[in-house]
Amino acid sequence: NEYKSYLSDMGRKERDRTISTAAEEEILLHLRRDLNVISDSVKNDDLKNKVEKEMANFYRLFSKWRSGISDELNWEKIKPLPESMLQGYSSLRKVDDEDTDAVSKFLDKLVVLKLNGGLGTGMGLGTVGPKSLIQVRDGATFLDITIQQIESLNERYDVDVPLVLMNSLNTDIETKKALNRYKGSNVQVLTYLQSYYPRVERETLLPFISNYEDVQGNQGWYPPGHGDLYESLYNSGLLEKLIEQGKEIIFISNIDNLGATVDLNILSHIVKSGCQAQFIAEVTNKTRADVKGGTLIEYEGCVKLLELAQVPKDKVDEFKCVQKFKIFNTNNLWINLKAIKEKVERGSIGRDVIVNHKTLDDGRNIIQLETAVGAAIKNFSGAFAINVPRSRFLPVKQTSDLLLVMSNLYTLENGVIKMSPKRMFPTTPLVKLGKEFKSIKNFLQRFDSIPDLLELDHLTVTGDVQFGKGISLRGTVIIIANHGEKIDIPANSLLENKIVSGNLRILDH
Repeated sequence: NEYKSYLSDMGRKERDRTISTAAEEEILLHLRRDLNVISDSVKNDDLKNKVEKEMANFYRLFSKWRSGISDELNWEKIKPLPESMLQGYSSLRKVDDEDTDAVSKFLDKLVVLKLNGGLGTGMGLGTVGPKSLIQVRDGATFLDITIQQIESLNERYDVDVPLVLMNSLNTDIETKKALNRYKGSNVQVLTYLQSYYPRVERETLLPFISNYEDVQGNQGWYPPGHGDLYESLYNSGLLEKLIEQGKEIIFISNIDNLGATVDLNILSHIVKSGCQAQFIAEVTNKTRADVKGGTLIEYEGCVKLLELAQVPKDKVDEFKCVQKFKIFNTNNLWINLKAIKEKVERGSIGRDVIVNHKTLDDGRNIIQLETAVGAAIKNFSGAFAINVPRSRFLPVKQTSDLLLVMSNLYTLENGVIKMSPKRMFPTTPLVKLGKEFKSIKNFLQRFDSIPDLLELDHLTVTGDVQFGKGISLRGTVIIIANHGEKIDIPANSLLENKIVSGNLRILDH
């Protein structure tokens, strides 16, 4: 009887498995049909070829997710990156930047690519325009600063380092308009559009749009994260063009990371090693502000990117522990161009699938599948990380970051932002601004001028607070205006290790 029960149980499990497999095959069959309908809706032959490739890539990504070949990690196998895979920046041979002949040879092999798909939603701009066109320092935008930096390199070393912008549908049109200002520049600026994939409904697992012509402004489409860089760069034709120009190395970073400049020491190290390392990621030491940032780990003998979204809920505190995971990924990447071409053609750039569940404005529950550009590190031979100084990670995600960058903490010269030599401490202050400062418009209205922050350690501001001109903030400063209260900080004030609360009004007379 026990044996019969065992056989019955095994048979039931096999039937369940067969039913489950059949259901998955049915889902994929319907998905392929719907994707074909989308491709067939395109009338232009060149665009249709592009869309067919994008739909095929989406189908592969979806199939990987549904097949269970997911990138779920065994937590017990996760180890911090060993020293053999992590090189200290100070160990790199310092390049003599006055040796123009040597530096020119390195730069001739280089391409700079900026991820330019984002909007300024984190700074209250909603869906209005690319984030790269926000003014961040001395009237210059992220894009201005990027081009200034490459202009300076090209002029000083008499080279032609091109700038490539990976745009999204949200940023492409306005970015191209802005580039008209640089027609006389010595920088070759190239752009391409990253892929757009159809969102699928959570219940049906099928797209709810059927026409590619509806892509602009349609909630049925989404950009699949910056991990799409490899295929979309290849499909654009730019990858082949750059290789034909003799370019060998591409330096990739977020356009809002003002610390991600061309580093001659890293570039020289790559070139002199014969480009043996196909992929180098820059990491830096974690601080309290970075505990949620992705980190590089050793997993089954390989370098791998571990993002917070991949961490089991009961392991999140361990992931955030700076004693165990001491570094985080800056998303500054140096990759061999020919290796990208080879791996795209072989279909061997595997990346972890990030599953995002969202609710759209119309109440529709959807799923979008994304990948991260750094997650491809596991596919490249000789890959390792370099622990770089914190100065190479200076992102501007919120107005609190913008306050620091606009202040006298930093100087801007030839597109390079550096911490002022007058700052006595190597770390940047910790700044927390309340919701009243979230949008750039409100932020600028609340500062008559940007305060002196050279000696600031920590600033917290919440509520209805207005800053006058010529203010200096030092040490730890906390300013709290409760509901219904208003605080005016008078012009030329010095606040050092102060807590200000209640009402403080300065009235004109």
